[in-house]
Amino acid sequence: MKLTCVPSLQLAAAATLVLACTTVSAKNTRPVTTTVKNIQSAYTWSMVQDGATGGVSTGTMALVSKPSTSGAARQFGISFQNSAGERYWSVFGADPAPANFTYDVKVYIASPSTDIANLEFDMNQVMANGQTVIFGVQCDGYSSTWDYTTNAGTPDYPVDQWLHSTAPCNPQKWTTNTWHHLVINYSRDSAGNVTYKNVSLDGVLQQINETVPSAFALRWAQVLLTNFQIDGLGGYGSATVYLDQLTITRW
Repeated sequence: MKLTCVPSLQLAAAATLVLACTTVSAKNTRPVTTTVKNIQSAYTWSMVQDGATGGVSTGTMALVSKPSTSGAARQFGISFQNSAGERYWSVFGADPAPANFTYDVKVYIASPSTDIANLEFDMNQVMANGQTVIFGVQCDGYSSTWDYTTNAGTPDYPVDQWLHSTAPCNPQKWTTNTWHHLVINYSRDSAGNVTYKNVSLDGVLQQINETVPSAFALRWAQVLLTNFQIDGLGGYGSATVYLDQLTITRW
């Protein structure tokens, strides 16, 4: 609440300028913040081979208590041929309004990590206009950079592409058999242009600060969805990665 005083003219024996004070409610202009925690265990997950990677992959999933930081980590496994990738995904809500997001997760790569080419951490949001915004970020072992997605075409005729940032990352260089803390910040405008702000790995903040179009006319229903993907490296192999305390905050 705040006190607002408005000048008013009162006529008596002489004209006198006084302040008429009224109490009005101050509007709360702060956005509503919603945090969804433990998405790895609190929601249903599915898996599918990513056809864009070629080759053949088989995925596995399980909830495990060890290794874990919360008591319920999700284990993701892949066996692959010819550098195929396996995508795991979960719907955790439906909210077209928020334009700012923080993706926060603990990641554990089981030894060995030599068969991992890329680790991908995504979020998708369907906006009020029905277009899907893809917030795609991956640790790219080929280029040793953090990558981000863009739509190089139009929403109706999309061309999904990865772009390299200047921030370094290679999943094979992450220490195995230990938990890492990953935080990604990004936002969008009403047209679906995404600003990839920064990535923090184990407290080391790296700036990206790139804005690109990333709206796709996929004709999905209203949804908030997260993807995690493991891409294999080489002719054949396997890998196991765990996610825990997967939290997405939106406002």
